[in-house]
Amino acid sequence: MQLLPSQEDVTGILSRTGALREGHFEYPNGLHSTQYLQVPLAMRYYQHAKTLSVGLSRLLRANTEIRASIPDLAIVSPAPGGLPVAFGVCEALRAKQVYWAEDGPDGRPAHFRQFIVPDKGEPVVLVDDIIRSGRRLAALRKLLEDAGAQVVAVAAIVYEPYPNVEKFEGLPLYYLARMEAGYDADAASCEACRKGIPLQKVWL
Repeated sequence: MQLLPSQEDVTGILSRTGALREGHFEYPNGLHSTQYLQVPLAMRYYQHAKTLSVGLSRLLRANTEIRASIPDLAIVSPAPGGLPVAFGVCEALRAKQVYWAEDGPDGRPAHFRQFIVPDKGEPVVLVDDIIRSGRRLAALRKLLEDAGAQVVAVAAIVYEPYPNVEKFEGLPLYYLARMEAGYDADAASCEACRKGIPLQKVWL
């Protein structure tokens, strides 16, 4: 494997660990997909977690602004699924700290834990395992910027965008692999349903 894992390297790791599966799946929001992807299943394994986290950290380190800010850099995740990635990237970069946000009633990041207050001007990289709609990361960005932090980049192991994914205007976006999930609007428009392929419900 190269210093920076290729798309094929990443999808191979995800497939071997069961994090990436092909079939017929229904997500909690009712959407059907021919693909199941949960990066934390790959992050269970130390060597794979290290490969993915170090690979992502190398993309970030290539940015001169981020590289210069590493001693003061915070790696912030919007959800528990992104925490293994955040800690791995923080360790690989030797960044300052990792923290995350707690959800509000709408299920999006709303506040930080007691006694966690972003420093004014603190450089921050937003990190998650997968970017789909990007709405949670967008909410986290606003929360951080409202607190006076400076968000400098967004990074994830996999970019699997919905049709209306957030654009993260003004920020570089880094990822190791891009995937197309093949989501259908509902069961009525699902080709796998029409073919009678057994359905498996999954939760995130």
